[in-house]
Amino acid sequence: MVDPDLADKLQADVPHAARMWNYWMGGKDNFQADRMAGDAVAGVYPEIVVMARESRKFLIRVVRHLAAEAGIRQFIDVGTGLPTMQNTHEVAQSAQPQSRIVYVDSDPMVLVHARALLANTTAEGLTTYVPSDYHDPDTIVAEARKSLDFDEPIAVMFMGVMGYEPDMDVVRSIVGRISGATPSGSYLVLWDGTNTSPEVVEGADKLAQSGGVPYILRDPAELATCFEGLTLVEPGLVPIPLWRPDEPDAVAIDAYGAVAKKP
Repeated sequence: MVDPDLADKLQADVPHAARMWNYWMGGKDNFQADRMAGDAVAGVYPEIVVMARESRKFLIRVVRHLAAEAGIRQFIDVGTGLPTMQNTHEVAQSAQPQSRIVYVDSDPMVLVHARALLANTTAEGLTTYVPSDYHDPDTIVAEARKSLDFDEPIAVMFMGVMGYEPDMDVVRSIVGRISGATPSGSYLVLWDGTNTSPEVVEGADKLAQSGGVPYILRDPAELATCFEGLTLVEPGLVPIPLWRPDEPDAVAIDAYGAVAKKP
């Protein structure tokens, strides 16, 4: 049963980022307003659909690497969005069943779906949700401490969400305060859309015109500043399909991401 308090907060007539991405990824958890806004963006930048799907593939490859190869058993996924393809806890716990995942999101529809995610976890591991906005990093860290061991390495993930914050100084502050609370040996994972083609810039303008929350496209060099003081994992900051691709014919898109280890 849906929590009536959460249901009351759903704004079906206002496009929402999580639901639009769900639509682009072929999901069903979206409303007409989301589909209309999504179609408007895709009309000028069809590659947004590719970007949405490639972003989930990036997440899968990154989490698989961290859990299966880097020995990470704890994850904080900030701005998790709606469940579609394999989710963070599914990938991590298939590699390491004892993995513990804290999802963070403030969207009511995402929180409605949290129950399904919480039920779909391994007996050895843990999956939980923190209903919070990334603008409150202290709350995120405090709540995550209830489920994770902050004396052991943690992967902090910002998967395409920081473009909704217009001030890059604020972005760096949020990223720094959450990842800064984790110990040596932890990882930061971040990707975002980039202003690397005229088409993607026009698509972002269309999104804003459709009533959706504006998404700020940044130069890859700006995104690189979020990783200062950390050691980038090869191949560094690259278009997300090119980060350790499973397919030999992967091609670049207007979204850059990286994984970096805390010394």
